[in-house]
Amino acid sequence: MKRRDLSVALISLGVFPTLSKAQSAYPSRPIRLIVPFPPGGGADNLARIVMPKVAEILGQPIIIDNKPGAGGNVGSEQAARSAADGYTLLYGTNGTHGINHALYSRTGFELRDFSTVGRVSFIPAVLVVNPSVPADSVSQFLAYLKMNPGKVSYASAGNGTTSHMAGEAFKRQANVDIQHIPYKGGGAALTGLIAGEVQMMIDLAANLMPQVRAGKLKALAVTSRQRLASLSDLPTLDEIALKGFDLVASDGIYAPSGTPPAIIEKFNQALNRALGDSEIVERLRSRGAEPIRGTPQEHLAHITREFPIWTRLVKDVGAKVD
Repeated sequence: MKRRDLSVALISLGVFPTLSKAQSAYPSRPIRLIVPFPPGGGADNLARIVMPKVAEILGQPIIIDNKPGAGGNVGSEQAARSAADGYTLLYGTNGTHGINHALYSRTGFELRDFSTVGRVSFIPAVLVVNPSVPADSVSQFLAYLKMNPGKVSYASAGNGTTSHMAGEAFKRQANVDIQHIPYKGGGAALTGLIAGEVQMMIDLAANLMPQVRAGKLKALAVTSRQRLASLSDLPTLDEIALKGFDLVASDGIYAPSGTPPAIIEKFNQALNRALGDSEIVERLRSRGAEPIRGTPQEHLAHITREFPIWTRLVKDVGAKVD
């Protein structure tokens, strides 16, 4: 008898009577959410804003487990190889599910290794500079760069991250000579920028805006085509100097492929409720992130649409990590 036929027969005999109960009772123990980046970065910060509310709704703790390495590949591969039971999930980004597959010769996982659970937010990036830079606008900054070729460096959270791609896209379109300094994570890059080790960075608003509001950095522009409601005073690069510049990151929750749809749906419902909470919305927007509620199917459609955009950007920039 084939394995599938044997399983069906055993279920019909009541040998596996608790299967549906296990799914309907989900979660009955703590959930592990792998964030494949170091603590203190944009993804980690957003996860720690949203997940406590999701945990409250589900009635079980959600333990955030930072597994950084290879631009998010290490943690993503670990999540992909986990049991498909809803107790290990991934906080994925456009890096893990877009950039990396064009940037690395081997990621250790494929998109088909995951099921989409739901989007969390979309986040434009912000061009910021150290306060020591003698520029208070994009036009002034571009003039400064033209006058100082090769003397300005920009920070990134590491090779192949969104901040790296954004910096290279800016360098390419503005036709300026700036140097890339990769750090081990967004938190380290931000520390280096504030300390003056580097002069500029283009990173997610969620990561940078608290430091801008604290006066430790100067924000010059956002990278989306439209101004961000929560940062309406900041112009876009498109409207000021770099026509067509449009770079927006997104993140979401993923489950190992094969996770029962009922479990995915239950987590999705809790996630949507959390993203509709006024306090959560306010905290996300204070970091420049816009919450997005939707179905797992809408999440999949978004990834399917965005994947070729990010891979094309990597190829246009000519970046590669082996």
